Amino acid sequence: MATITTFEELGIWQKARELCKDVWALTQKGSFSRDFGLKDQINRSSGSCMDNIAEGFERDGNKEFGQFLSISKGSVGETRSQMYRALDRGHVTQDEFDKVFFKCKDTSKDIGNFMRYLRSTDIKGNKFPRKLSTVIDQKSAISNAPDQ
Repeated sequence: MATITTFEELGIWQKARELCKDVWALTQKGSFSRDFGLKDQINRSSGSCMDNIAEGFERDGNKEFGQFLSISKGSVGETRSQMYRALDRGHVTQDEFDKVFFKCKDTSKDIGNFMRYLRSTDIKGNKFPRKLSTVIDQKSAISNAPDQ
């Protein structure tokens, strides 16, 4: 298994970046470009998704990374909700809405899966280095413990 060394290598960050680019493109067109409040808010929330993945990764600890992923997942939900407002105001077509909606759902699912992975792994991040022998010793101690 390859080791990921930068946040840019993370599939979830790449998807979040694509979502952000799609949202930006929509907000530059027609009436959407003149709805300054919604335009600014949806661009901030979609940007927050990718930015929180990056910031959490750079913290070098899985617990903090998980917290930032949770914030990122919330930002995807916020973006999805704002897309409903854009649709209701006639700023986007149903097809444009659907494209971003499903990209939001897919990104949110992938972030959630990654959060579950982080909670289940023995690797705790660069902030908390552990020697392989320590992990092996701990597993050995657990498997050799007497039944209670």
